Amino acid sequence: MARQFFVGGNFKMNGTKESVKKIIGYLNDSDLPAQVEVVIAPPALYLGLAVEVNTQKTVAIAAQNVFDKDAGAFTGEICPAQVKDLGATWTLTGHSERRTIIKESDEFVANKTKFALEQGLSVILCIGETLEERKAGITLDVCARQLDAASKIISDWTNIVVAYEPVWAIGTGLAATPDDAQETHKAIRAHLATTIGEKQAAEVRILYGGSVNGKNAKEFKDKADVDGFLVGGASLKPEFVDIIKSRL
Repeated sequence: MARQFFVGGNFKMNGTKESVKKIIGYLNDSDLPAQVEVVIAPPALYLGLAVEVNTQKTVAIAAQNVFDKDAGAFTGEICPAQVKDLGATWTLTGHSERRTIIKESDEFVANKTKFALEQGLSVILCIGETLEERKAGITLDVCARQLDAASKIISDWTNIVVAYEPVWAIGTGLAATPDDAQETHKAIRAHLATTIGEKQAAEVRILYGGSVNGKNAKEFKDKADVDGFLVGGASLKPEFVDIIKSRL
């Protein structure tokens, strides 16, 4: 089935008011394809600014993370209601840096995903293996475990986009080959078919998130189960537009 091409841009802990306005201004001034869904995730401090300056109808704003509870005594966290209050409509959950550096568990990521959905946000759910796990040959076991934590408590995946991030390829300049990515994405979809049903699995978009840039994005164009990209550093540069247009 035809799944809408999706490109996410994760600014991570980068940017100032001036640079965020400059990045989004470049998107505003670009001729973006109407058939591509784009979601950008600036630091939480600049969510409101991003919403205000974005004029592209095909571009939405995401938080990089949310908490799994509503407003309350949770210092340093942000809840989905606050993200929505600023006009953002998406959030990331389970990014590899939060799993590996902040030590978020699969269950915690799943709970945050479920709560964000219940509060009306759409979610980019990130999964993926470390270099050690890849060398051990357990890539699919790791991805299945991370997905299963979510599928145990979430039945409707309509508003979830899955981002497969080979952790070893993030920020290293390394990247899985398009064939490697396709093989892993196909296996991820097959596993989802066993947990959330074949129909939902066929409809879920699966993004590749390992050091994609303007030069290599087109190499993934014909891969049936690669439905787009979750981009890190390249989303801060003009080449982000080239990635958005890579499926054309």
